[in-house]
Amino acid sequence: MKNKEKALVVFSGGQDSTTCLLYALNHYKEAEAISFDYGQRHKKELECAAAIAKRLEVKHTILDLSELNRLAPNSLTREDIPVDTDAPEEGTPNSFVEGRNLLFLTYAAIYAKTHGITDILTGVSQSDFSGYPDCRDIFIKSLNTTLNLAMEYEFDIITPLMWIDKEETWALADELGGFELVRDMTLTCYNGIIGEGCGNCPACKLRKRGYDNYVAKKHDLHRES
Repeated sequence: MKNKEKALVVFSGGQDSTTCLLYALNHYKEAEAISFDYGQRHKKELECAAAIAKRLEVKHTILDLSELNRLAPNSLTREDIPVDTDAPEEGTPNSFVEGRNLLFLTYAAIYAKTHGITDILTGVSQSDFSGYPDCRDIFIKSLNTTLNLAMEYEFDIITPLMWIDKEETWALADELGGFELVRDMTLTCYNGIIGEGCGNCPACKLRKRGYDNYVAKKHDLHRES
């Protein structure tokens, strides 16, 4: 039996997926979170996800996809590969994990169908996609159609952040009542530092730029009012 009152959130414990979890809790009567152990070098990611899910009183499931580490070595799974500090002139950053979102959403869909859930939320964004092809809208729409056909089930992959940047993502988290939670409890940093992060990796730079812009704009609005 389908349940449009419940959503499943693909959840990493980072800024974007946590904002999506807050979005689901504000737009559905119930939400679940699903995370993946794919051999990521920072297990704190899964610890953060579990801690946030507990704080928000959300059912949290972790699935094992550790083979992805062996098949697609990259700087997020291998300690001997340093994270690119800048985007390469050609190709994808070495932090791109081949097939990650394809596998995550496929496994999430299997879980969703067996639990009577149709709506799957993911925090991908084409505005701030960092050169990752599996964060694009065309990929999500294509996979949505494929999953529907593969399982004869009406999934709806929802992407609340698809067309907004990091500044707007901070604004959304604030609007949803989770600004401090996202700021203090999430792990976005490629070097595994919770909250503000290392400040040097691409993920931290993107997060901080959005944060600073949002806080400055909010301060200006308060001063004018």
